[in-house]
Amino acid sequence: MTVKIGIIGAGNMGQTHARVLIADKRVQIVGIADLVREKAEGLAREVNARAFTSFDALLNAGVDAVYVATPNTKHAPAVLAALARNVNVFSEKPMATTFAEAKQIREAARKSKAIYQIGLNRRFSPAYKLVKEKIAEGFKPYLANAKQNDGDWLNPPWITNLELTGGFLYESSVHLLDILRWLMGEVVAVNARAQSRVYNLPCDFAILVTFEGNRHAVFSSSAHASWAYPFETLEIVGEHACIRTEEMTRAFLSPGLASEMVTRDFTQVPRPIQWGYKQEDDAFITAIVERRASACDVEEAYKSIELCEACYRSADNDGATVALPLK
Repeated sequence: MTVKIGIIGAGNMGQTHARVLIADKRVQIVGIADLVREKAEGLAREVNARAFTSFDALLNAGVDAVYVATPNTKHAPAVLAALARNVNVFSEKPMATTFAEAKQIREAARKSKAIYQIGLNRRFSPAYKLVKEKIAEGFKPYLANAKQNDGDWLNPPWITNLELTGGFLYESSVHLLDILRWLMGEVVAVNARAQSRVYNLPCDFAILVTFEGNRHAVFSSSAHASWAYPFETLEIVGEHACIRTEEMTRAFLSPGLASEMVTRDFTQVPRPIQWGYKQEDDAFITAIVERRASACDVEEAYKSIELCEACYRSADNDGATVALPLK
C-alpha cells in the first residue's frame, strides 16, 4: 500500500516531516499547502509534489492523510476539515489552543473513520523512552523535577503573537507537561503561578502537578531563558534511585549509592531520530497501513490541552488548586 500524503504548512516542522517521509518507501507526498505560495512551491520542488495555497484544495487532491504543521492557532480548522472527510491526520502539537477546540477535535476524531495522531515527539525520543522503559521494569517514580530554559519569545520573534501561538504553554511547555503525565501517571490537580515580567504576557511559570497516588512534580518554564544549556531537563526520584535526562541527548540512571551510574549518550544520533520525529512518523504510517490505533491518539492529545488549560486557570486565580479532569 502506498500512502498518499499532503503536508499543510511548509515551515520548519512541515519541512522536517517531509524530509523524513520522503525516505519512507510506503509514502508518496502528493502535495504541499501553504498560504505563502513561494514556501509551498519551494518544499514541493524538494519532494517532487504539487504546491497548493489552501488546505481545502490539498484535501481534494486525493490524499490518504495530511500532516498539519501550521502555526498553533491554525491547527483546528485544517484538522476538523480532514476528519470530516475521513482523511487520516497527523497534527503537530498543540492539538488546539483553546479547551473548546480540543473538545471539538476529540468529538470529531471519535466520529471519524480516520486515524488521528498528535505530534508529541518527546514520547518517541530515545532519552525519554529509556526512562519509560525503566519505569516499566520496576523503577517507581515518586517525585519529579522538570525545567525548560525556553528562548522562543526572542527567537523566533513571532512566538509572542498570540494570534499565531495561543499562549506560552502551547509552545515548548506542553511537551514537558505531557512527558510528566506519560511517565508519572494521570494528573489529578495542578497549582500554577505565572508572571509577566519581560513580556506583557504570562511567560514565567512555576507549576506543582499532583498525580494519582499523591505523587508530585515541580515544573518551571521561562520564555526568556535564551535556551541556556541544557534547556530541557527532567529528574525523577525513585526508591534510593534517580533518573535524569538532559534535553534529548543524554539520560542517566543512578540505581543506588553502591551501584554504578548508567549513562546513555545520544549526542551523535541524527536529530530526526534523537528528537523522535522519524519514529513518530513511522508509527503514523504503520497505523494507516495496518489499520490500527495510533501511537499517540486523540485522547492523549486532549489530555495535554486539558493540562495546559488547568495550569492557565490556576495561574489566573493566584495558584488556586484546579482539579482534573476539567468540566
